[in-house]
Order: sequence, then C-alpha cells, then structure tokens
Amino acid sequence: MILEVIATTVTDALAAVEGGADRIELVTGLAEGGLTPSYGLIEQVAYNVNVPVQVMVRPHGQSFCYGSSDVKTMLRDIRIIREIRDDIRSEQGDSHPRLGVVLGCITRDRKIDMVVLETLLDEVGDMDVTFHRAFDDLVDQESAYDTLTRYSSIRRVLTSGGKPSVLDAVGTIRRLVELSRDSHVAILAGSGLTLEALPEFWRDTGIREIHFGTGVRGARGIAGAVDSDKVRAIKRIG
Repeated sequence: MILEVIATTVTDALAAVEGGADRIELVTGLAEGGLTPSYGLIEQVAYNVNVPVQVMVRPHGQSFCYGSSDVKTMLRDIRIIREIRDDIRSEQGDSHPRLGVVLGCITRDRKIDMVVLETLLDEVGDMDVTFHRAFDDLVDQESAYDTLTRYSSIRRVLTSGGKPSVLDAVGTIRRLVELSRDSHVAILAGSGLTLEALPEFWRDTGIREIHFGTGVRGARGIAGAVDSDKVRAIKRIG
C-alpha cells in the first residue's frame, strides 16, 4: 500500500518520512480540514524530504464552492507552488521528488464545478493533482469519478466514501476501487482510519492507497505531532 501522511510542519514531514511514509500531504488548519500552507513552509518541506509532497490549495474552510476572488487566490497559490518546484529542479535536477497540489471544487447543487476545475488545472501544468474530500459532498460519486478520469493531471481522489469515517463506507470504497482498476486515477482512502482497523479495511476494500492524519499523531490528537513509530507500524501492515 501507498501511505500518505498529513504534515503541518517540517518536523511532521520529517517524522512521517522517517517512519516510511510514501507521500506527504502538506496543509495548515488541520482542524478546518486542511488549508493552503505558507510558501515558506512549502519550500522548507520540499527541500528537506525525499518523497513526493502534495500541497493543499484551499483558501478557506467555509465550503468547497468558490467565487472569483477565491479562484484568483488559488491560481496564485498554484503558480507559486509550481515556481518553488521549478527552483528545486533547477538546483537538484529533475530526479527530485515532485511537488503536486491538492484541490477540489463543487457547485451549490453538489456537482463538480467544471469551470473552476478546468481553470485551476490550466495553471497546474505538469504537476500531479489530488482531488480532495470535496468529492464526499458530491451527489453522485461514481459519475463524478468518471468525470475526473478525463483529466490526465488528476492522479488520485481522496475520499471517505461520503461518511465522516471511511470505516463506515466499506462498500462505497470497494465500488470506487473497482472503478479505478483500469484507470490512472487512484482511490486514496482517508478519514477515521486506525492502525487496528486497517488490516480488515484493506482486505474488504482492496484499497491500494491510504491517507492518515490524526491516526499517526500523538496523545494530543489533531493538535499533536506526527509520531514516526505509528507511521512505521502502519507500513508494516502493507
């Protein structure tokens, strides 16, 4: 399994990599579901880890519906992330792990906002894209997944199967995994996963990519730091 770990600091990212994480999702505002981190943090994490880093592009936690000013902010954020990526490449070569972005946008009637999505993807260029848990608010996830497969830059969909905890959406995740078998867009299961529940969840869904946040943090939960031993324990499972 590919393990993605949420990081909110450089220390988080280093601990995740030490434990064996395959990819980092870099955010701030974890209590709000993840917001765009500072440019300084993006740069420091990208320079200091040797795994891919997917950077959240989300200007606020109010909703996944974005107006023109929000879109302008997101476009600027994507442009700067790409510039940071290009600076690292110029110094360290194309072999340096890639910077990508995490984004999502929906309409008020709970469909993918195609106008906003295509505007953002035009700015993304050749960076990898994760469509985030805005997917869980969509009225028809299977149809939406099919729509997302039309875009080569979208490499995965982060989802809890429409439930607060992915552990309560085993059937939905299994169906999405089946849809993704012959696609370039992977299903990345997250929200509510635990070390104890992972073996059964993996067996029952066939999932290939998993996403951990609170489940790899210390006693303070969402306010705690990533614990490399917890990351390591998850990697031992798969």
